[in-house]
Amino acid sequence: MSDSTSTQAQPPAYPFPAGSVFADGHPLPRLVVFDLDYTLWPFWVDTHVVAPIKIKAADAAVDEAVARRRRARKLRDAIAAGKAGAGADVSAPGSPSASDFTPVTVVDKYGESFAFYRDVPHVLHALPTAGIRMGVASRTSAPELGRAMLQLLRVPQGTGANKSDRDGGADDNTGAGGVAAITLFDAGLEIYPTNKLRHMEALQTRTQIAYEDFLFFDDESRNRNVETLGVTMFLVRDGVTWDAVEKGVRAWRRRHGHSGGERPGKEKNGKVGDGEGSDYEYAY
Repeated sequence: MSDSTSTQAQPPAYPFPAGSVFADGHPLPRLVVFDLDYTLWPFWVDTHVVAPIKIKAADAAVDEAVARRRRARKLRDAIAAGKAGAGADVSAPGSPSASDFTPVTVVDKYGESFAFYRDVPHVLHALPTAGIRMGVASRTSAPELGRAMLQLLRVPQGTGANKSDRDGGADDNTGAGGVAAITLFDAGLEIYPTNKLRHMEALQTRTQIAYEDFLFFDDESRNRNVETLGVTMFLVRDGVTWDAVEKGVRAWRRRHGHSGGERPGKEKNGKVGDGEGSDYEYAY
């Protein structure tokens, strides 16, 4: 498939890591798909979590605390610009940003705590700024609980998520503490027990994006069967991290002959690489 069919990187609105594949001008996948368990979060939602679930009470004050910081920053900036005095009305919060974000924790019926892997909220926030769509493919036997978890767990604001998707309730979906993660998966949520091939087929039918433009992150090697469709799968060891996402994009580029797929590091056995893993098992 030619490079022209894939998303071209643009100067990102999000502070990607230095030298990021998302800012190097080379092709990017059009759709990134994530598994849930041990990929976005470190647990099996159908085994470790007991409904009902809710945001941890200690996190309920996060939005107000962050809003206070934003108001103080807005006043400081206004004073510096000579546009406000000490008595200025700064009750309206300023524009939210990733730097305002504080992750929330979800607790279940027995008070057990659950959250995303550390990098996940920022990865989910960042990918749409590079023009990449996102979807979920999970074979969990507790699909409603998986969706509920995505509804409660948050990512930073400013992703351009569809506002109409967030009108279900400001307490759950908006505010300085972030937006509901579920609103960012605009390609769809395929969460039900089946072969991952079926999940990919459903996502392709809905989005009309070619399988060759899919990049799939999963923690189980058996799900590499999706590559028979043309999907590129990247196997994660310890959940989704910035490093895994960067390596996954390079693996996708190499598989489809796009530019920018070279591995960083020294040359080894005639190949450039960092010596970690293998092209098949970990795609890097």
